[in-house]
Amino acid sequence: MTPLAAALPINELFRNHPGAEQTLEQALGIIRPDFHMGWDLFLALFPLVLALFLFQEVRKIQAWIWWPLWACFVAFLPNAPYVLTDVIHFVEKIRVTPPLPLWATSLLLLEFLLYFSIGLQSFTFSLMLWGSFLKRNGASWLIVPLELLMLVLSAFGMYLGRIDRLNSWNLLTRPGEVMDRAVLDLYGQRPEELTLIFLAALFLLYYAAKGMNLLVLWLLGPLHPPRAVKPGEPEKFDLRPLQPERHPSAAGSQSDGAAA
Repeated sequence: MTPLAAALPINELFRNHPGAEQTLEQALGIIRPDFHMGWDLFLALFPLVLALFLFQEVRKIQAWIWWPLWACFVAFLPNAPYVLTDVIHFVEKIRVTPPLPLWATSLLLLEFLLYFSIGLQSFTFSLMLWGSFLKRNGASWLIVPLELLMLVLSAFGMYLGRIDRLNSWNLLTRPGEVMDRAVLDLYGQRPEELTLIFLAALFLLYYAAKGMNLLVLWLLGPLHPPRAVKPGEPEKFDLRPLQPERHPSAAGSQSDGAAA
């Protein structure tokens, strides 16, 4: 390379050689979101939808419905942070030859940042809603242990999904295979290393996102005072079977009969 070429910025060298960058059509094809990103995003938001339904303030769900939905929530929760492993697709797209123009690189970076943020916040808000549910029911001491447990399980689930290509619904369709692969991975050195890497990254990102969310909620707190509990409305979520309501007229007739 000549001294002049070495002194020129790389972008200037590309401008002087037409075709050294991707064309407009090629760049748009590379940065266009793939189908798998839309599907993974749907799966990432699914546990948040379940959390909004399960951990609501006022009980509206029968216990025999609540517990299976809770199990489904736990099974699908790792899908939310799983989108973070799609960073490999970002690297593949950013390292194409010829390279992407600057505008396409910027759009690709914004696309994946938004994609990763949605998945991380879905995971964070799901656990925060679960924590609020536990706090309302007098089980605040369970929040941190359950958060740590879900972080470990989600990190291992990220490994099973990215490396073993297993999905949450395989727990129902192929439970034996899932258990066999999980047991084998638990005794392997590489699965342990990757799971620990996923766990460390997820731990830092989750508590950073949770702290930021709590700060925002604290700042917005004066704008949204706590909702007043209506007369006769249950304050806590009771998972025991609902009891039929007794009307005052029925109670009065029973007392009259007893008096007679």
